[in-house]
Amino acid sequence: MGRSVQQITENVSLIASENTWIEGLAIQQLTKTSQLAGMQYVAGMPDLHPGRGYPIGAAFFSTNQIYPALVGNDIGCGMSLWQTTMKLSKVHLDKLVKQLTQVEAPLDESWHDYIDEQKQAKQLEHTRFDHALGTIGGGNHFAEFQSIDKIYDPAAIDALGLDKRSLQLLVHSGSRGLGQSILISHVSRYNHAGLAQVDDACAKYLARHDEALRWAELNRALIAQRFIEAIRSKGRCVLDINHNLVTRKVVDGVEGWLHRKGATPSDQGYVMIPGSRGDYSYLVKPKHVSNEHLNLHSLAHGAGRKWPRGECQGRLSHKYKRDDLYRTELGSRVICGNKELLYDEAPQAYKKCETVISDMEEAGLIEVIARFKPVLTFKTLGDCAG
Repeated sequence: MGRSVQQITENVSLIASENTWIEGLAIQQLTKTSQLAGMQYVAGMPDLHPGRGYPIGAAFFSTNQIYPALVGNDIGCGMSLWQTTMKLSKVHLDKLVKQLTQVEAPLDESWHDYIDEQKQAKQLEHTRFDHALGTIGGGNHFAEFQSIDKIYDPAAIDALGLDKRSLQLLVHSGSRGLGQSILISHVSRYNHAGLAQVDDACAKYLARHDEALRWAELNRALIAQRFIEAIRSKGRCVLDINHNLVTRKVVDGVEGWLHRKGATPSDQGYVMIPGSRGDYSYLVKPKHVSNEHLNLHSLAHGAGRKWPRGECQGRLSHKYKRDDLYRTELGSRVICGNKELLYDEAPQAYKKCETVISDMEEAGLIEVIARFKPVLTFKTLGDCAG
């Protein structure tokens, strides 16, 4: 495992080589989180970067209590990969762009019966946030059409039913205002304190948390289906994985609570790890790790930010005009009508995904199955980041 594993303290590990740029503040936040009551182990991923008090790109294992603030406001945020029936040979970018003019408005009445069916199947009550179902949101969320660029494990690709000739769709979104409301409700009563697992408040939070997970999964499915319908195609879901959540878990024989904040589960089969909109994404197969607390059954959830939001426009605007950012070095297109978001999410603001992937390979955590290349990244049409 060697070079890509750093033991920061006795109970804090970091999966990152010396060459991977990790901000000092992120490591400070990681270490500080390990000092919370009941916290047993903390593991940082190679995409680790600072968050609001707690680092993003990390997993946290506690006993006897949970910490909603570690999961954050976007409960159930995750990645969903869909394969469309559209052949890459038939893709015309200009046409694709024109077909996506109606994918941000709330879903119209033609969707309502289907949404009701899905909500019933997922045991979801109606909420005041349901108007946002089928919408991406702001920040680093996206829907990205992709092509399979390189295959490293043909047998795995066949097992997943993936076809290199077909257009793929990767969706990154979560529970929108529902997750936000759950965190706000917790913080207003308990600040950032944990909840003892024996308390009613813990059970109530977990019930709402689990509801937000199911809502987020439905949201990604609806986003994917409306995008695929917009390009007059059909599709199927290949995988769907949440990376912001808390679950019961046994680690090294100890039963407790595993919190993931921007950390992809490695105990649920194949996962997608996306790069920035101008970079490759990777389909990987997690490998078994005997030392469970090393990575806490988790992997990176993406490339990881290098620059804080709000700084990007100042760093880039002297070199790149707005129009320059609608195309990437890989030949893909970008749809983003919000200028601040266009700069904040520029490829330069992120680490190279290849570095993150190689760190996890060196640590013995993954096998790379395939590399995916962006074709068209959708952020937002309007001036509202959502």
